[in-house]
Amino acid sequence: MKKTTNLLILVTVLLFATVAMAQSTIKGTVIDADLNTPLPGANVIEKGTTNGVSSDFDGNFTLNSESNSGSIVVTYVGYGSVTISFNGDANLGKIELSPDNSLGEIVITGTGVIDLAEDRNTPIAVSTIKAKEIRERAGNWDLPEVLKSTPSVQNIKGGGFGDGSMFLRGFDQTNTAFMLNGQPINSPEDGRMFWSNWAGVLDVANAVQVQRGLGSSKLAISSVGGTVNIVTKTVDRKEGGFFQTMVGNDDYIKTNAYYSTGLLESGWAFSAMLGHWQGDGYVEDTDGQGQTYFLSLGYKPSDKHLFNFLLTGAPQWHAAAGRDRISAFLENGIKYNPWNFEGVDSPNNLKSGRYPGGRNIYHKPVANLSWDFAINDKSSLSTIVYGSIGRGSFAQARTSGGEVTYARGSNNNHNWYGVVSNYENQLSESLSLNFGVDVRLYNGIHFRDVREFISVNSVSANSAFNGGDYELTNAFGGVNPWNVTFNPNDDNGQRFGYDYEEQINYGGVFGQLEYTKNNFSAFFQGSASSQSHVRTEYLNAANEGQPEESEKVNNPGFNVKAGAAYTIADQHKVFANVGFYSRQPFHSDLFVSDRNSNELIVPEVENQEITGIEAGYQFGGNRVSANLNVYHTTWANRTLLNNNGQDQGTSEFRLFQTQGVTQVHQGIELEVFTRPFDGLRVNGFISLGDWKFDGNGRRRVFDEAGTEVEAETEVDLDGLQVGGAAQTTGGLSAFYTICKSLNLDATWNFYSGLFSQGDASKDAPPIELPEYDTVDLGLTYRMLVGENKEKSIVFRANVNNIFEEIYLESVNGNTAASSDPAENYKGVNVNNNGRFGYGRTWNVSARFNF
Repeated sequence: MKKTTNLLILVTVLLFATVAMAQSTIKGTVIDADLNTPLPGANVIEKGTTNGVSSDFDGNFTLNSESNSGSIVVTYVGYGSVTISFNGDANLGKIELSPDNSLGEIVITGTGVIDLAEDRNTPIAVSTIKAKEIRERAGNWDLPEVLKSTPSVQNIKGGGFGDGSMFLRGFDQTNTAFMLNGQPINSPEDGRMFWSNWAGVLDVANAVQVQRGLGSSKLAISSVGGTVNIVTKTVDRKEGGFFQTMVGNDDYIKTNAYYSTGLLESGWAFSAMLGHWQGDGYVEDTDGQGQTYFLSLGYKPSDKHLFNFLLTGAPQWHAAAGRDRISAFLENGIKYNPWNFEGVDSPNNLKSGRYPGGRNIYHKPVANLSWDFAINDKSSLSTIVYGSIGRGSFAQARTSGGEVTYARGSNNNHNWYGVVSNYENQLSESLSLNFGVDVRLYNGIHFRDVREFISVNSVSANSAFNGGDYELTNAFGGVNPWNVTFNPNDDNGQRFGYDYEEQINYGGVFGQLEYTKNNFSAFFQGSASSQSHVRTEYLNAANEGQPEESEKVNNPGFNVKAGAAYTIADQHKVFANVGFYSRQPFHSDLFVSDRNSNELIVPEVENQEITGIEAGYQFGGNRVSANLNVYHTTWANRTLLNNNGQDQGTSEFRLFQTQGVTQVHQGIELEVFTRPFDGLRVNGFISLGDWKFDGNGRRRVFDEAGTEVEAETEVDLDGLQVGGAAQTTGGLSAFYTICKSLNLDATWNFYSGLFSQGDASKDAPPIELPEYDTVDLGLTYRMLVGENKEKSIVFRANVNNIFEEIYLESVNGNTAASSDPAENYKGVNVNNNGRFGYGRTWNVSARFNF
């Protein structure tokens, strides 16, 4: 009996030992190969079994296996799967999933300068659009259209090619920071963005990240609504490329070709893209055309160093769409353009034979050189040196006696150079530090000249700087952006109307300290900067040939941000951030008139003060994940600039400048991502905002010459709604895999609480516009080709606003609804100036990936 008992004990011990020896623990981190960012909720399955887990918020997973060898399969919707073998306990480290297997993985340069949210453990309110989605859904649109299905974003299409704009949490794009591979690209003069200058950026984008509110950027940038980071291709790991052609509504056609050598054994890599587009425009007589070029030269001499030189540009011209009263659009249709001329004899007429009232002509080459230096395992240095030259003008038809005489060019040239450098150090296992510098040197050059003579051979002008009366006899550049680049009119004797330059120099330092331990993380950021402004007047200088320089204005500024996060469990995380910006005023806010005067505003325009508070909750489940954010932003001491409708020259120009304005924007945002079953994704969002003015402002009125025509008055703005963007937005997007090669997607967007813009007051408050919704459809078919099926042909079709919803996109005016219903459109007085959104549009494309 005793022997039997001992034998049973021995067998039991051996069995337990065998089981124990057979068990394995596999660990790893699942990341996006493009952005080196975690993928929460990725599926990790032991091959041939049902044993599996999901990655947590940081992409980490731990899988216990009953075998001491085998394979795991890692999958994530929208990414290629990866199979990895294991033998015993294993830490597999980073497991990279690529969203585009046809192009392979991407090396991102300037990683220490590009402020992606995932580079910090303490989260923010953020949405990221990956390369695959950008390619499929961008079509013939600009970036704002691609971002419309993210919380608190309003896209305004505008009238012509590249004239779109966006609002983020109710703040227009002059108050949202846009970054290209870590390089600021908003105009230093007034913060504006001109999407026609960036027509090809989406064709080479790896991802676009929208950081709402305080964001993770360490720079002292002009960010009130948030930050949009555009990350482009630089160095591809694998050889490959694509050729794509697209056609769309209104004779739109676009062709692009891209090739990359991949990272060669020598450490060198080269990639290039060339493209051309043209079309008639959705709005009548808004023809346009342009080219796109992109060149990237990378060199990786060792694991410690990575260099990349990038050059890109998008020379283009497009005719502009004039604004008019709502009644004019109701009478002529939503494609109506009130701004064109018949019977003009010019080789630069549009396809219709008409001559445009206005035409934008511009070329802005951008170059940067980045250097990533991995000093050791704990520290690194990233530096980007960049420069751009902008050359071009807005060519406006001028008339005399009802006849078009010449095209007047309002030139906005610039030379812009800068450097951003950031040093990072992992001080300890739980503490990291980075700090750096941000320097920008900007020279703006503004004047008027003749772009084209039509029915005259000269134009008379007068200027003390040019010795009194003189004649303009030369035309420069015409409507060709390449000619404008290489023939930009450097002759002061052939300039008129206005002629001045500005020098805006900026220098800043920044730093961040972050603590992470177990489930807790916290950070502190700070930056300090100084910005100087000098304006040099030529045309209206008192003495011939002697420029007059303004008083130099120096504005210091700073920002501080802090936040903390706590992971309650693997799937639950909460965070809160606070911040304060002392932001320098724009150059355009400092002078009585930015066209004809060196006189500074009195009293002096002071720094704007922005206070932000936000909190969030993140849920990262296997089939369902969600982000919930609440925010409160106070924007104090801002300056409002509005001018009345001069677009058609139908009224006398008036510039309304209102100082000391305070806006309060608060709201709640919810994003939900679901995978009800394999092959179907359904995502949704809703944003509820409350954006109002607080208190009074001080208003002054100027004419086009910069002369103050109305004395300063106090205007009551308290409680008025902030216009321009819908305060309530929502949307649903569904992505369904019909079969292995065929995918269908649909997007529904809803907009409500949209108010007019303009010079408002309690006596003439903003007007609420009708709510509206749109539905877009897309279909993708992918066919694998080649001997080893390593290449693919992708066919894509998009139909936007498929039900042709007719809606008011924007209104500039505050004329109240009339008592006569015939003078109203859905409750809006038709005497207000406005613009309708686009009806149904479409595009189809074919793309060969190799």
